[in-house]
Amino acid sequence: MFFNLPTMLTWARIVAIPLIVGVFYWDGFTPAQQNLTATVLFVVFALTDWADGYLARRMNQTSAFGAFLDPVADKFLVCASLLVLVHLERADVFVALIIIGREIAISSLREWMAIIGATKSVAVHMIGKVKTVVQMVAIPFLLFDGTLLGLIDTRLWGVWLIWASAVLTVWSMVYYLQKALPEIRARSR
Repeated sequence: MFFNLPTMLTWARIVAIPLIVGVFYWDGFTPAQQNLTATVLFVVFALTDWADGYLARRMNQTSAFGAFLDPVADKFLVCASLLVLVHLERADVFVALIIIGREIAISSLREWMAIIGATKSVAVHMIGKVKTVVQMVAIPFLLFDGTLLGLIDTRLWGVWLIWASAVLTVWSMVYYLQKALPEIRARSR
């Protein structure tokens, strides 16, 4: 199951990272072209997150490896994009630290909970899904960094949304830690 269609879409998100980053280092584009290209790449590859899961279920090609790789690819794509945005001074480093730190902490928590057989206590919750959606809207807005359809100031909206995602990030981390706390207490005796 390393190379079925759903898993290949997941791999595509990881392959996209150097493309999105590289756009900003290629002299062949104007800054506006860099922004548009990076935005389109991010949106296309972010949509593979929905597509790979849908296809895996539809084609009966779900696998343990795919279940492992999918969140890893998502986190790589988000974290790399955040670092680009910090470098471009479109996102605050504090926001990036909150989001990346939470991803490391919750991934570690989930790994530990899997080791002790308590994965259900940190299963994905709606707050985590909402956080992801807000991030996936904020990041392309910040990558685009212009006026969309002559109406939407994507930098302004992107900044508001990335800060909202930071708040949701902390909220979801607290939620998952509270859910895991009984197991943590039971194992620390």
